[in-house]
Amino acid sequence: RKDDKGPPIASPPLIREIAKHPVLSKVHLIAEPWDIGMYQVGSFPNWDVWAEWNGMYRDDLRRFIKGDPGMKGAFATRIAGSADLYAKNARKPYHSINFIIAHDGFSLYDLVAYNSKHNQANGENNNDGCNDNFSWNCGAEGETDNGGINALRNRMIRNYMLALMLSQGVPMMVMGDEAMKTHNGNNNWYGHDNAMTQFNWAPLEDPSSPQSAMYRFCSELNKFRQEHPALGLDFFPGPEHIVWHEDKWDDPESKFLAFTIKGNGGPDIYAAFNAQHFQVSVSLPQAPSGKKWCRVVDTNLASPKDFTIGGNAGVEPVYGLEAFSAIMLIAK
Repeated sequence: RKDDKGPPIASPPLIREIAKHPVLSKVHLIAEPWDIGMYQVGSFPNWDVWAEWNGMYRDDLRRFIKGDPGMKGAFATRIAGSADLYAKNARKPYHSINFIIAHDGFSLYDLVAYNSKHNQANGENNNDGCNDNFSWNCGAEGETDNGGINALRNRMIRNYMLALMLSQGVPMMVMGDEAMKTHNGNNNWYGHDNAMTQFNWAPLEDPSSPQSAMYRFCSELNKFRQEHPALGLDFFPGPEHIVWHEDKWDDPESKFLAFTIKGNGGPDIYAAFNAQHFQVSVSLPQAPSGKKWCRVVDTNLASPKDFTIGGNAGVEPVYGLEAFSAIMLIAK
């Protein structure tokens, strides 16, 4: 801006100079396109060089997976690389930095454990930090001994991680989310130097802990993405690349989405997300000739069955997908 109240400058000199610099333009340039008081997701001056933290990806995925109505279309758009934001000029899906959690705000565990921020420890009477978190505590605010609520929270974290790793674009994670790090509901925790911000490695040293199970799940998901060329395309996918198994796009109460990502040199990948409060019986599409659908992920299953390396022996044509859970199958 030319001043604090003026419109954004269309071609900011410093941003342009970095984008045109013979050295700086060759490194990964990533903008947080709202940090200086302007929301420029999808419109940050970029010269086809700058990538962006995709804040719309964060918000749309949070809302769909926790079951907000009317979010299915937006969820599909984000999974497919946010072409509405980035299919301009010579930009690519990798100009979208996809994330659920960033360095500020709730941790991923706190996103499914708190409805509201709890920032009293910051000394500002809980007035600091964002109020629009699109979080859901799954039935209890904060820590609980309720086994059903804790199981649901574990499913929800896996759902978020699966969606992130299936999306076109560049996935971004915050260290600790793969091990269910909590800041006790504080969403503006950066100024502390205590257990709220320090990482406790002890749970990961216990192979039977929920944290170890989540770490394994996230690690295997990361490997899966790297091994499958259909994930991380350098072009925006069309109908020949992603098939949406959907006929209720305009129904705001429809909170189920299934799709097949064509293999692009690897196996086809089928995924389904159920953000309803009830089980859905899913009729699977026909697998490619000579192949069958094999389960890699079911977020409703306990570790290690939540992620079956290489896929299981095969699944039935109709799959019972539990409430607030997701599956990923491969054709082999």
